Amino acid sequence: MLKLLISNLGTIIVFISVVCIVALVIYSMRKDKKQGKKSCGCGCSGCPGSSFCHPEKK
Repeated sequence: MLKLLISNLGTIIVFISVVCIVALVIYSMRKDKKQGKKSCGCGCSGCPGSSFCHPEKK
């Protein structure tokens, strides 16, 4: 078991790094959404997708 871990140490480190980066991106996106920030980074005036971001409440 130890020999397997040592021989694949580089792959394991890269995998853990990628998982951590993805987790941080998801955390940041959820935090921004809770704070009402937009994900596209542009203004909503003239945006063809603004109806998806801001559906009118009925």
